[in-house]
Amino acid sequence: MAQFLVLAYDGTDSDAKTRRAGARVAHLDYIKPMVAKGEIIVGGAILDDKGAPIGSAVVTEFPDRAAVDAWFAKDPYVTQGVWKKIEVQPMKIAVRDGKIAP
Repeated sequence: MAQFLVLAYDGTDSDAKTRRAGARVAHLDYIKPMVAKGEIIVGGAILDDKGAPIGSAVVTEFPDRAAVDAWFAKDPYVTQGVWKKIEVQPMKIAVRDGKIAP
């Protein structure tokens, strides 16, 4: 298994916040099985200075980058045009569940 840091940025157009709000429930429903399997370790919104969401940060554990891309292909935040720029970086988790990783 490989770990990845995902930074996904929302669009900046006038409808971006509406798209995010409209896709949120479907996005959370879609990722529930991945969370249950431990593929999505932690995730949440990236906020602007006023506390409004402008993107997402996610730490994942998938077999490979192709599996990460397969997630994106069907995620409502992608298919409904919420995430406009996605950065994926391989990473190695050093601290997990309150413990230092070996």
